[in-house]
Amino acid sequence: MLAEGAGAAEAAEGAENFPAKAAVPREHFASRLGFILISAGCAIGLGNVWRFPYIAGEYGGAAFILMYLVFLVILGLPVMVMEFAVGRASQRSAALAFDILQPSRRWHWFSWWAYIGCMLLMMFYTTVCGWMLAYMAKMATGTFVGLDPDGVAGVFGAMLANPGEMIGWMLVVILIGFAVCSFGLQKGVERVTKVMMVALLLVMGVLVVRSVTLPGAAAGLEFYLVPDFSKMFEGGWAGFGDAVYAAMGQAFFTLSLGISAMEVFGSRIGKKHSLTGEALRICGLDTMVAILAGFIIFPACFAFAVAPDQGPALVFVTLPNVFEQMPLGQLWGTLFFVFMSFAALSTIIAVFENIITFTMERWNLDRRTAILRTGALITVLSLPCALGFNVLAGVTVPGIGDIQSIEDFIVSNNMLPLGSLLYVVFCLSRKGWGWKNFLKEADTGAGAPFPRWSRVWLTYGLPALIVVIFIMGYVPKFMLWLGLA
Repeated sequence: MLAEGAGAAEAAEGAENFPAKAAVPREHFASRLGFILISAGCAIGLGNVWRFPYIAGEYGGAAFILMYLVFLVILGLPVMVMEFAVGRASQRSAALAFDILQPSRRWHWFSWWAYIGCMLLMMFYTTVCGWMLAYMAKMATGTFVGLDPDGVAGVFGAMLANPGEMIGWMLVVILIGFAVCSFGLQKGVERVTKVMMVALLLVMGVLVVRSVTLPGAAAGLEFYLVPDFSKMFEGGWAGFGDAVYAAMGQAFFTLSLGISAMEVFGSRIGKKHSLTGEALRICGLDTMVAILAGFIIFPACFAFAVAPDQGPALVFVTLPNVFEQMPLGQLWGTLFFVFMSFAALSTIIAVFENIITFTMERWNLDRRTAILRTGALITVLSLPCALGFNVLAGVTVPGIGDIQSIEDFIVSNNMLPLGSLLYVVFCLSRKGWGWKNFLKEADTGAGAPFPRWSRVWLTYGLPALIVVIFIMGYVPKFMLWLGLA
């Protein structure tokens, strides 16, 4: 089925087939730390912060976390190594990488998968990131002081209903992202992301200490950390299946794999370290942030008798109420949304850099021109989501939801799993890059080697699990469409 592929000589020949486009000067990371923090920043997103803690608590706390870590290793880690390997071997973004590594150009079309996927992600992520910046400002200026729960909920509803405010914060996010990228990889993206990620971790540390020392916090820690395997079997084996699927889905989607969001960073590093070791560090940092978010949210919620199972509403409606009940709550609430803003902006900057690099290499443009074109395009494409809660609120798809939900569904339930499956095929197939070439690139440098025994798993098991994740993403939709749920 999946076998060895094109040789290194073919890859070298393929690189010569693109002399004009490959002539764009290529900047590399100034340090290994920069590569790790930026890659982790791309992976660390808002879903980690509000989704992971909630589903961990729902499905047994530490029991679920253990299952999640298993799936992270067998699902997410291999695909991340593949993206890094494709980037480092080709020294190009997805715009040219597949043509260089597979000169027959039968994978030429897959480059557009990356471009479209990243664009779709930014079409709604710029709006959501804008919410974080808006709430950081609202919390810092005392908007929530003296409001009851209904008043706090009204602030969020009023923001969504105001097209001017929604577009305004969306534009702020876009301007920040492209301003950082305009300074280049080392002086802009790497320098700013390093500071942002270190600040994010420091703010998280402060918030964790504050949350776990609240009176009544112990109940939240017990809910989050004490293994409760019985929760996995609530509802029998069907309930256990839900828990397994939730762990698979979280482990898979948390790293944003399949749209070459990571591939471009592999193309900007040297060969001193093996890619498996680097991927392990990035996955570890991503997981640490997700777990620490639970140490902030659950103790605080339980300390003030607030239900922690409200998804996005937890962040924008419930937590502001919690902070208002704390001593110095305005300070802690502002710090929380600083942390949330940094988590969102790190992803924005990383994906903007990906799209800019793709544009530069595909159309042989300088950075300034690429930024102007990409910035204008993302601004226009982001408008439907920003207006989807007010002016375009009537635009919905049954079983999916509003414009933001539609865009999220296309990316998360379609492009990420199918794109990851295609990466697996490309790196193992005779008609792609091939197992030997992938393995050679992954193992170049000091550090952990990629496990050779995993080839059978990657050939059959991993594709099967990705297909299961893809199908299960549609099952609830079909049930709704058929009137069975």
